[in-house]
Amino acid sequence: MERTVGVGAKAPLKAIAAALKREREAVGLSLTEVARQAGIAKSTLSQLEAGTGNPNLETLWALAVALDVSLADLLDPPRSQVLLVRAGEGEPIRAERSDYAATLLSSAAPGTRRDLYRLAFEPGPARESDPHPTSVIEHLVLSSGRALVGPADSAVELGPGDYISYPGDVPHTIQALEPGTTAVLILEHR
Repeated sequence: MERTVGVGAKAPLKAIAAALKREREAVGLSLTEVARQAGIAKSTLSQLEAGTGNPNLETLWALAVALDVSLADLLDPPRSQVLLVRAGEGEPIRAERSDYAATLLSSAAPGTRRDLYRLAFEPGPARESDPHPTSVIEHLVLSSGRALVGPADSAVELGPGDYISYPGDVPHTIQALEPGTTAVLILEHR
């Protein structure tokens, strides 16, 4: 059964459930310990591992940090060697506190450490991100609209085609300044 993540978005709940359990067992942590480290209720984690929860982007990021894995490790099921994702395809995961959605386009293959996302966001509250694991670098190319992007204390305004790279292991922000703002984001894990 598919459930929604945020308003109108379908989450890959089976993939998330399997990945959470796999990653938790790989590090040898209990439900209680992972929930504590992520700052969520044990019952929430239990529901997510059972495939019946309703995660938002913040919850999934907190779990990824607690498990010391990338967000893509929790979202991306195994797939064939050829991958084609047409515009508008994929399952967006929505933020809880801003009009922001991230769609995983490609996760890092074994032995590599990068994830690729398509972002869609609208004017309103900024998406404030807590630091990711140490040595994560974010690369963003703005596709359409205008946005304020970068470290929380030094974000810059971008227009279509502009590129920015910044440390992901510090607080950072992204905020649409025009309707229909889109971007491509690459998370590089060193």
